[in-house]
Amino acid sequence: MSESKFKPEDMPILDLDTSGTSVYEASRFLDSPETISAYLAQSMKSQDPQVLMKALAEVVKAQGVNKVAEAAGVNRESLYKTLKGGSKTRYETVQKLMLALGVELTVQPLAVNQAARAKSAVVGKP
Repeated sequence: MSESKFKPEDMPILDLDTSGTSVYEASRFLDSPETISAYLAQSMKSQDPQVLMKALAEVVKAQGVNKVAEAAGVNRESLYKTLKGGSKTRYETVQKLMLALGVELTVQPLAVNQAARAKSAVVGKP
């Protein structure tokens, strides 16, 4: 195996003034069911459960933890524990949380499969 020639000190440093900026919080923009569902759908595309849990946490923050916990039928502490991730979250818990947020998990064919079927139909293959 060859030795890496990368040296961090050779990387250019950007001189950016960030004094007028703030930390990005997705929860500030999650104000409609359409935005929430698009945000969660995008997080699911990563196929990383921790990314989904982080996205759910942002949505819960936007909706209000107490309100969501009550709607999901769980106490706040359990909700925080669930959203923290790291543990094996049960499907039933995620489903309750999604319903409390006003969204649902759906299933659809992958775009790759759709493209393959369309190509087969054009060529005349089943």
